[in-house]
This record gives sequence, structure tokens and C-alpha cells, in this order.
Amino acid sequence: MRVVIAEDSGILRDGLRYLLVDRGHQVLAAVGDPEALRAAVHEHRPDVAVIDIRMPPTYTDEGLRAALAVRAAHPGTPVLLFSQYVETRYAAQLLAGGAGGVGYLLKDRVAEVGEFVDALTRVAGGATVLDPEVVTQLLGAARGPGELAGLSERERTVLALMAEGRSNAAIASTLFLSVGAVEKHITSIFGKLGLPPTETDHRRVLAVLRYLQSGS
Repeated sequence: MRVVIAEDSGILRDGLRYLLVDRGHQVLAAVGDPEALRAAVHEHRPDVAVIDIRMPPTYTDEGLRAALAVRAAHPGTPVLLFSQYVETRYAAQLLAGGAGGVGYLLKDRVAEVGEFVDALTRVAGGATVLDPEVVTQLLGAARGPGELAGLSERERTVLALMAEGRSNAAIASTLFLSVGAVEKHITSIFGKLGLPPTETDHRRVLAVLRYLQSGS
């Protein structure tokens, strides 16, 4: 993978660079502020950008807003938010783009380097990968069941696991179901949420977005 890193901590920035290069990936740029991130993406057009959320000058949500700017300027650029914090407002907006290639992991909850690299690879490939805690807090920002009221309890559980970026096989293993049963639940979810098959829309991402924004 060709990667751009945006992390204000020099130690973490160098650490990420070392880990990725050690595993055979190419780090095109490692920067410490949003403006440098936007310039690096524009110059290098990476396969994926790893972005911290709290960066200069205010250390609040600059990284998240920079991720939105990157996706606006270069549609489809995969981004993996890697932070200690969950920011719900702009995170939901980032997901609302309707395309995959978005991840949000919490630094304190990534126990293995392999887990991080696997998530980064999936995001670079167009998947949506969310830490369960991110899902929980995004759900907390919603105000009610909304259009999800028609889903069964099992369907809501399947959709929650989809929101964590689980594959059908992983969902089946977690719930002790067959992959076929999971596929039937997902088909039912798409139908109840009014998400017919199309050539362009990522129905899985759109269903997760409905889940995260239900009642908002």
C-alpha cells in the first residue's frame, strides 16, 4: 500500500511509519497538521491516508474536517481515522458520502499491529471499518429508532455487526448462524430500509449509515 500519515505526535508518527515500512508498505509522507495532509494527498494520491483527529491549531476536530476536505477534493480517497477520541458529528458526515473506504479506530483499543494493518488494508480496498466503541457513541448521538423500527431484534444485531466492519462470515461465526442465514437477514435489512440493488451505491455502507443516524 501507498500510505500518507497525518499525526501531530512525532513519536506516534515515526512509529506508524516504521511499522508500515517494516511490513512492506510505502509511506509517501508523514505530516503533523491538516494543511500538510491535504497537500500530501494532492501530491501523492495515496492508496489510503491515516489521520489523527485532534491536530493543530486547536486540537479538537481538525483531522476529521481535513478528512472531509480530502474526500471532497479527491473523491474516493480511502481514509482511516486513528484517534483516542470519538467525534460524532463529522464522523457521521464522513460516512454520509455514500462510498466505502472509511475507517475509524481508537488507538487504545488496537491491541495488535496486525489488527491495525488488516483494518488499513480493508479500508484501502474500499471497506468500512468501525471500532465497536465508535459505533456505540455514534448511536448515542441518535435520538430514536426512526426507520429502524421495522427491523427485528436479530436484524438490528446483524446491522450493528455490519457497522463494525464485520464480514458475513464473521457475523455468522459471532451469532452462531450459517452464512446463508446471515445473507438472508442482510437482504431483509436492505429491503426494509428501501435500499434496492444499484450499480453505484454501496448498500452495506448506506445501511450502516441509516443505523448510525437513525432518528437524527
